[in-house]
Amino acid sequence: MAKGDKFYFENFVAITELSKNAANYLVDCFENYDANNIEQMLKTMHEIEHNADVKKHEMREALAKAFVTPVDREDLDMLSHQLDDVVDLIEEVLQKFYIYDIKTMDAPAVDFAKNIVKSCDILCEIMNEFENFKKSKTIHSLIIELNDVEEECDKLYLSSMRALTKKSADVLETVSWRKIYESLEACADACENVSECVGSVIMKNT
Repeated sequence: MAKGDKFYFENFVAITELSKNAANYLVDCFENYDANNIEQMLKTMHEIEHNADVKKHEMREALAKAFVTPVDREDLDMLSHQLDDVVDLIEEVLQKFYIYDIKTMDAPAVDFAKNIVKSCDILCEIMNEFENFKKSKTIHSLIIELNDVEEECDKLYLSSMRALTKKSADVLETVSWRKIYESLEACADACENVSECVGSVIMKNT
């Protein structure tokens, strides 16, 4: 692989590390939730999201100047956007706590956030393997493993939504938490989308 090609893969690793940072911070916010600190939480999360945006723009600038890329530039651009989406969606979860003025934490949300951390951890492993995907002995199994975590999130989403319907007498609270769980589910789906895109790129180039 050409020396200049390392930039693309290093950029992916960096933005994936930011997604892991965002997911870990989300868990920290959930486990120590204090509605009075929500604005500071949003500020800290937005700093992570901004750094991910910077990496996305660096990728776009590099692709615009590149004559030859290690795989199709459209695939590199798509992966960059999908990785940035993961961070955007994690930030969006926290934004909904602010929008809906959530006062107390719903316990299953903490478990959901921890599963998103698992997904981002696996994405980091995938991206560290991606540069040498033709020789990697683990990248395919990691893609399957991430799919398994996403299925766990699907189950948690269903059980959490059902529990909301059964226990809450406050319609506004129920609607607010439904929106939050939909956002958490979107985070899990976004992680899986990245892994599936990686799988497609590998098939096209082997």
